[in-house]
Amino acid sequence: MSDKQKFAFDKVNFILLAIGMAIVIIGFLLMTGPASSETAFEPDIFSVRRIKVAPAVCLFGFLSMIYAVLRKPKTKVEQ
Repeated sequence: MSDKQKFAFDKVNFILLAIGMAIVIIGFLLMTGPASSETAFEPDIFSVRRIKVAPAVCLFGFLSMIYAVLRKPKTKVEQ
């Protein structure tokens, strides 16, 4: 064994995790918008962007984060 510590994640895993987290944040930002109140109804709360697109983007982000965690780093052959 080398004197370098063996980590469960390598650089690519952390990059994939960061990309997945950014996708999830984008999905949550797509869900935001004007809110309805007791005096005024805002029909935008039922828009396709907020009901279908944003949850799909979040799901894709969470799935990519799961892949980043489960991805096995490539090992170098020591001589």
